[in-house]
Amino acid sequence: MKTNTNLLDQETSIRYPGWNVLAAAFTGVMVSFAPIVPYTFSLFLDPLHQAFGWKREAMGGAFALAAITVAFVSPLIGILLDRFPPRRIILPGILVFALGLAALSRLTPHIVQFYATFFVIGLMANATAQFAYTRTILTWFTTHRGIALALLLTGSGVGSILIPPLTEWMIQHHGWRSGYLLLGGIATLGFPLTALLVRNRPEAAIVRAEHHADTGMTVAAALRKTAFWILAFITILSAFSENGLVTNLAPILTQHGLLATTAALALSVRGAAGIIGRLGVGFAIDRVSPERIQSLVLALTAVGILILAFAGSPRAALLGAAILGVGLGSEADVGPYLLARYFGRRHFSVLYGLTWTAYAIGGATGPLWIGHMYDRAGAYLPRFIVYLAVAALGAVILSFFLKCDQESIKSEQEITANAGVPLEG
Repeated sequence: MKTNTNLLDQETSIRYPGWNVLAAAFTGVMVSFAPIVPYTFSLFLDPLHQAFGWKREAMGGAFALAAITVAFVSPLIGILLDRFPPRRIILPGILVFALGLAALSRLTPHIVQFYATFFVIGLMANATAQFAYTRTILTWFTTHRGIALALLLTGSGVGSILIPPLTEWMIQHHGWRSGYLLLGGIATLGFPLTALLVRNRPEAAIVRAEHHADTGMTVAAALRKTAFWILAFITILSAFSENGLVTNLAPILTQHGLLATTAALALSVRGAAGIIGRLGVGFAIDRVSPERIQSLVLALTAVGILILAFAGSPRAALLGAAILGVGLGSEADVGPYLLARYFGRRHFSVLYGLTWTAYAIGGATGPLWIGHMYDRAGAYLPRFIVYLAVAALGAVILSFFLKCDQESIKSEQEITANAGVPLEG
């Protein structure tokens, strides 16, 4: 009989089936909501304004509606992912998401159609993104969990490198309607591998590899912990600053006098830097305090935003986008890692869904707020972007208080490990 150590060492073997699952999940995340919608949204603002005369705040409202929809449905998707095989949730989500993107090519001057389509996209967002794949990856990896999560989320970074310039090229040469059709086609690329390979690790194997793998707090118990709410507020502030900037980054940079192609390149650089940051965090997170890593990457986010607020040259824009990418790309890795570490895997998807609700609140209000400020001032004033940096700094401050509830969490985990039973609320 193999020992637990030998079973865990299988993760280092290239033949370990978890790596195939991870490769399929990587591909799915690469063409999911996460890299497509936030990183191409700003590329359509000027074309849609020219076509229909829509204001920035009104168009930002569609993104906000999608984010709010994500906020409401993420816990429900989490419940489904905890109860059913992931493919039953992900595959229909991919198809509806792709059809929604393609349907945007048929927009008319009635902005209600724009809003309705983004509502449907919001319903399917987390059924296609890293949220849907994370729990599956957690079942396959233990000793290399940090790097596995980092590689999964790197898919979003790769997508954000490739998709914005492709979309910008399509818009410039064939029009914005063809741009949306392209995005709809790209969104289907994750379907085949997900259908073939993405599945949770068999429960018997999990039990052999990990003692009491399904232990963890109930949702009610986790919600009584200060650490959960600190994580939630950190998520709100970082999402407010991230989405407020990224969904308007292209017009912000062109207002600074930069070319549209440079703005699209900045979005890609942000994605490439996110890959570097995520791989670095994935390597370090199993060795260094994840709370310290979180503080560092949030601080980098604030610095990147400040540089972009005053970027007047391509070099400054690309530098700010790179620093921003390292920060924002890495912060998304730390959250699920801390959730699994603090509260276990028993109700991980539901708790992760609640943090996505927090993310969606910040992600909805950020673009809506900056769009409103633009319509009032008629320009993206630097101080508006500085406010986004202040929000990111607020998240840094909160991260220093994250350890305040760890002792009580650790005590409950030790009691549970000794008793051999799941944590109850």
